[in-house]
Amino acid sequence: MANNGRKAETVTLTIDGQEVTVPRGTSLLHAAESIGTEVPHYCYHPGLSAPAQCRICLVEVEGAPKLQPSCVTMAADGQVVHTDSPAAKRMRQGVLEFYLVNHPLDCPICDMSGECKLQDYVFDEGREQGRGREPKRVFGRDDFGGDVLYYGDRCVMCTRCVRFMDEVARDSRLTVVERGSRAVIDTFFDRGLDGAAFAGNVVDICPVGALVSKDFLHKARAWDLDHTPSICPNCSHGCNIELHTRDNLVQRLKPRENQEVNGHWMCDYGRANYEWLNRPGRLEAPAVGRGSDRRAADWREALELLFARLQAAEGDVALVGSATCSNEALAGLAALGEEVPGGAAGRVFRSPRAPDEVPLPGFPLLVRRRDLVPNSDGAGLLGFERAGNDDGQGGLEDVAEHGGVVIVLGDELADQGEDFGANASLFVYLGTFDSAAARNADFVLPITTFAEEEGTFVNAQGRVQRFQQGLRPPESARPAWLVLGALVAAFRGEKTPDSAPEAFARLAAAHPAFEGLTWEAVGDGGAALVAEAAHG
Repeated sequence: MANNGRKAETVTLTIDGQEVTVPRGTSLLHAAESIGTEVPHYCYHPGLSAPAQCRICLVEVEGAPKLQPSCVTMAADGQVVHTDSPAAKRMRQGVLEFYLVNHPLDCPICDMSGECKLQDYVFDEGREQGRGREPKRVFGRDDFGGDVLYYGDRCVMCTRCVRFMDEVARDSRLTVVERGSRAVIDTFFDRGLDGAAFAGNVVDICPVGALVSKDFLHKARAWDLDHTPSICPNCSHGCNIELHTRDNLVQRLKPRENQEVNGHWMCDYGRANYEWLNRPGRLEAPAVGRGSDRRAADWREALELLFARLQAAEGDVALVGSATCSNEALAGLAALGEEVPGGAAGRVFRSPRAPDEVPLPGFPLLVRRRDLVPNSDGAGLLGFERAGNDDGQGGLEDVAEHGGVVIVLGDELADQGEDFGANASLFVYLGTFDSAAARNADFVLPITTFAEEEGTFVNAQGRVQRFQQGLRPPESARPAWLVLGALVAAFRGEKTPDSAPEAFARLAAAHPAFEGLTWEAVGDGGAALVAEAAHG
């Protein structure tokens, strides 16, 4: 069949005796990865240019006069490639020995120990003993500014950090100085990395322990951390991340690749703001009664009493949500407002906003958004209107004086006084922490944070994204979608949703913007809303 002069879209070659077909333009390194063969590499990173300078990814290609760097050699029809031939192994072993000539043997105190590529490669196929007899060079530690420390002795000069700042951040603050064994990475005079909005990514992409985070320094061993897929909670862009946890505390946030959202990267603002997830003093048990009449109750008693009060409630319902809550929780709050006899008086949420947005020039999809919460777009789609100022304060004057039912979800009301809700015929507070403004609440119900439950957010691109549970909640705290879902189900005579997927299914059935989406379709990478519904 004629191909009209166009080149074939795929090529077929043989790698280590196995035939493989890949798209034209695929490197030998990626072609090998497609059949489960990892070719060691340092300087290559999929989000950066490929300088082919580390020389550890050399492979043997039959017919080629010498070993070829697999990161920049493209697969071609008929090639026969050997990644594990004696020549390739001998070359890798020699390169590893060269790297170890001056590399300190400080794995026991290095933050990268357990996830270090040099450690892995030497263990797999390095020499059992070094042959060096001369003292190792000593550079010591350098503070690059921001959250980044540099250990020059550990550096393998892959230049990933320099290329990231040049090509992706477009903020050339790092460079290689000196030559040969004296070469180190350095900053330009006193500029450093202070104020660079995305500089923390150089720590993520360093393949050894040369660049480390001050915040994470000596905090935990890599193999002690549990990794949970999640969504960054610190702006509405919704970067895909991993929660790295130990002892039921978040130890750090790391970007998780999603080329439709954040690529391989995340901003330093998002990466640094996680300690609030470890804050002590959580609400741990339901309570009923106002002020001095408040007493502890179990969930069954609290919900039964609340349901009875809602059935008999007088006046309309003012709802205060939070854009830190999941779509499932906000949909449950909206549904409850519709079931209470008096009807809805309004739905509002508050959130802090930055003065401007901060884009990543070399990956324009990624922007540190103005909305410094993860689900402002989801809240809008579910009928909640923004209130208050850009500090996330004010805007609740009418709610504070409301004489009907007031239900607050996730907003700590930190700027509100002790008289908040005093006039309400029924005041319900669902939160993670108690507050002075909740003293007039008839019901105080402890709920989980996003890190302690499953759920979804909608980001600024109109993309629904899932997060998973990475922390154990306080003993009696429950997901807000479960608490609100139980009350809605009681009004409707339905079964309470018993999982986040079921709560999402009810949300999708009730709100046109989510129509047609399923939990499975959202998956680990997210799914876009129908444009007309999302912006209608």
